[in-house]
Amino acid sequence: MDSVPVETGAPLSLEIAAIASPSTTLSGTSTLSPRISKDAIRTSLRASTVDGVFAAVFSIGTGGVLLSNFLVELDASPIVFGMISSIPMLVNLFQPIGAYLSERSTSRFQYSLRTHGIARLLWLILVIGIVSFSWGGLNSNQLVILTFLILLCSHLLGGLGSASWFSWIAMLVPRRLRGRYFGLRNSAANFTELVSLPIAGLTVSHWYGGSIQGYGVILLLGIIFGIVSLGCQYFQIDINPQLENTYHSNSSQTNEIKSDSASNEPAEISEAICLPQMPIPQNKIDSSIWKNSNFLVFLLYFGSWTFAVNLSAPFFNLYLLDTLNLDVSWVTFYNSLRAGAHMLMLILWGRLADKIGNRPILIFNGILIAVIPWLWLRIGSSPLDLCLWLPLLHIFIGGNWGGVDLCNNNLQIEIAPVKNQSIYFATAAAVAGASGALGATIGGLIAQFAGSIGIVEVFVLSGILRLASLVPLIIKKDLGS
Repeated sequence: MDSVPVETGAPLSLEIAAIASPSTTLSGTSTLSPRISKDAIRTSLRASTVDGVFAAVFSIGTGGVLLSNFLVELDASPIVFGMISSIPMLVNLFQPIGAYLSERSTSRFQYSLRTHGIARLLWLILVIGIVSFSWGGLNSNQLVILTFLILLCSHLLGGLGSASWFSWIAMLVPRRLRGRYFGLRNSAANFTELVSLPIAGLTVSHWYGGSIQGYGVILLLGIIFGIVSLGCQYFQIDINPQLENTYHSNSSQTNEIKSDSASNEPAEISEAICLPQMPIPQNKIDSSIWKNSNFLVFLLYFGSWTFAVNLSAPFFNLYLLDTLNLDVSWVTFYNSLRAGAHMLMLILWGRLADKIGNRPILIFNGILIAVIPWLWLRIGSSPLDLCLWLPLLHIFIGGNWGGVDLCNNNLQIEIAPVKNQSIYFATAAAVAGASGALGATIGGLIAQFAGSIGIVEVFVLSGILRLASLVPLIIKKDLGS
């Protein structure tokens, strides 16, 4: 694995190909090459794309509709759905701690293995719990509690590593091709979901031992794919955060890597990567965050948007599985349609983001997504709804969410400075995590205690708040590009 502490900026080919082994494999104390070839960057981006594909299979098994159906089979209440849905967001409060720890490490790759690797292996405990449940060793309530604890611990470790991974990939992707590359990477992941989710749904629904055992089989396969995805990160150029921060502290020049074919290879790069690997003091939080008005406006938008979305989002699958009493194979089919639309539109949104900027796309897609909870209220269990309106609604959701996910990430990368970048990402994730968890919890309380119209109230309120959250983007016209 190669190692370099600076950001790439040269235009590169983004076609997906088989991962080639790097020409050199370096340990954390190896001498670093003063030049980073185009092939090394291409290999890193291809490896990250394949990583996203395998990670998508892991996500199918540990979240989404399959986990929702597993909880429905265990007779979990709406408030449990709200609490479990809030865990992945609530643990983001620990991302600033993870960012601080990652900046004191000497390898993004090793830090990712310690956090995400352990987080994914923890799901093996739930596989064992499902086996015990099938043999009568655990009851449904105990299995729900075990699921809750594993979700909490796994996402806590993932939260500690997310900012570091985001900072790592942000440094590898050329600035001018971020929209295109992330659109391509996310499209590949969504294509995997499009193919895998219906197969997984049919397996769970028709497993001879019951849907709970079927979920255990899918979960075990997902864990295996999740570990393989981490192995793909070995082929990415590793980054030493301490050398990276030293370089950006001592240089006022450009922070982009020039390829071997560039006519003017900057001397600062050679100087930066040859610095001795000594501990660099780090502040727990960069004080310039609070002087960055664009970043603060983004935090206001991102936090309020996440709250509004998660007020209702955790209950869409519950509405289909419980209220409409649909079979899980149908729900996974609808979700695969959404993944397909998401995949196709991501490439378009990526190219548009590179041309017109991220903010206009966020406003446009945000308005369309704001009406989604209201459209759900028109869905019933009639054949017309099941065969026409539900598929169209999921296609509409997938196509528009692609633009929001992509441009939210791009805007964060654009606004955050390169030095201590992971701390900015962690701060944004912590704000969004707290507000998202609060939204999911409040939504669960409303749905649980507001009677038969509880979910209706949640959907109506969510749509209103989604529109209101777009106001900071509309007012702040110079936010990003």
